[in-house]
Amino acid sequence: MDYLQEYRSKLKTPEEAVRIVKDGDWVDYTSNLGFPPLLDAALAARRDELHDVKIRGNLIFGPIKTAECDPSQEHFCYNSWHFSGYERKLADRGLCYFIPMVFRNNTLYYKHFLNVNVAMMAVPPMDEHGNFSLSCATGVGRGILDKADYVILEVRDDLPYMYSAFDGTINISEVDAVVEGPHGPLPDLPTPKATAEDLAIANHILPHIKDGAALQLGIGGMPNVLGKLIAESDVKDLSMHTELCGDAYMVLDRAGKITNTRKTLYRGKGLTGMVFGSSELYRWADHNPNVLAAPLSYVNDVRTIAQFDNMISINNCIAADLYGQVNAESAGIRHISGTGGQLDFLTGAAMSNGGKAFIAMTSTYKEKDGTLRSRILPHFNGEIITDPRSQAYYIVTEYGAVNLCGRTTWERAELLVSVAHPDFRDGLIKAAEAQGIWRRSNRRG
Repeated sequence: MDYLQEYRSKLKTPEEAVRIVKDGDWVDYTSNLGFPPLLDAALAARRDELHDVKIRGNLIFGPIKTAECDPSQEHFCYNSWHFSGYERKLADRGLCYFIPMVFRNNTLYYKHFLNVNVAMMAVPPMDEHGNFSLSCATGVGRGILDKADYVILEVRDDLPYMYSAFDGTINISEVDAVVEGPHGPLPDLPTPKATAEDLAIANHILPHIKDGAALQLGIGGMPNVLGKLIAESDVKDLSMHTELCGDAYMVLDRAGKITNTRKTLYRGKGLTGMVFGSSELYRWADHNPNVLAAPLSYVNDVRTIAQFDNMISINNCIAADLYGQVNAESAGIRHISGTGGQLDFLTGAAMSNGGKAFIAMTSTYKEKDGTLRSRILPHFNGEIITDPRSQAYYIVTEYGAVNLCGRTTWERAELLVSVAHPDFRDGLIKAAEAQGIWRRSNRRG
């Protein structure tokens, strides 16, 4: 088959390609770097002739012109499975709605319950076999494209080509239209500057990471600090099995700490569903034979995660209460991010032989007016519960790491007070007493 001839026959301008979208359609932009900016701009240009077009995406760094061009939402309505910082700001303006989920089930939602009239996805150039890598959005890409009535690919020369374990490519024969055009640079998300609290939290977790452990690291300052600490430590023969591959894995790989030689599955290869971070990370991931992308329905499946011995899962949260409930999604009722894969890896790591799951946070934060607030609360009042108390494991702040597994309500309260900021401990003890979860014989503070 002449793949190039078929490619040319399906080549359209962005404006021609989006003519397929009609009133009432569900359009999907897939995820993160799979976002198609040329197609989004062309679709936004059709605003006045379209009505009630619903769009799904997640972890998109923007700008999303279809969302921004229509404050009335009569023409376009944008929805996200997991907020990026940009999508959070859209939501603050009333231009984005959240879709609750856990990432391991995302593909199943599409397969069994959702309609996709048109899927639009950015991909690297086609290879000599007529295949396009789903690149940094492999985790959810194939499941969305499979459900779509019509598939449009937007070719970006700067997207990393990623090898996949399975379901990480789409052939030109399965594509309805292809667009090309000039692009700006990929979003460059350099490592956030670490704080003293980040360093303290990382140092509390580091002793739990043993030779041969499998690592899942979330994104942010603390996981990247931890990556650097591991890189400078004596720990060796680590494995990568993660929902998101960020810069910390590149640092660990270059330090020779990740070898993947003790893995139960895909020995010698690190698995991930998504990649985003710095421009240096994208260059590292491009054609890297040691990194395989795979669907999150597999990577995040608790049955997959549980097969790794000494699975170490490390994620961040916004707050926890004295019962051990964890909120990683909202500040009050203001939505911040999403469940994502946190609950997947918390569950899977707890099932792993020797596995441990850590949920990390600074003990306090400051309001805009400078008021200091505790992240450990007596109880939640409307915040979203990401991790139920029945699945609580290690909670870590700069004051220590405490294991809540199997602990009574009064033990949990005592342990969580011990890692709260000292200025708030007496108030938390009084609240625990009022809530009936503080033993009279407990030490105070």
